[in-house]
Amino acid sequence: MSVDLHGMYEADARELLLGWLSHAPAGVEELRVIHGSNQGTVLRDMVREGLDHPKIKAKLPTLNPGETRLLLKK
Repeated sequence: MSVDLHGMYEADARELLLGWLSHAPAGVEELRVIHGSNQGTVLRDMVREGLDHPKIKAKLPTLNPGETRLLLKK
């Protein structure tokens, strides 16, 4: 599954992600977060460093600097 945060404010993006994580469908093991990187690093930093939720097992940067993979606990 993936979520695209392009054009969102940090607070709105955080609220969206936390809500999604709280209600993640059973069996989903990974969320691909597309935050972009060309227009700044606020969303990237929020996802990689500032986002905390009990379902997040790991945060993995990808070769694409505008994307982060969130591995979820079962």
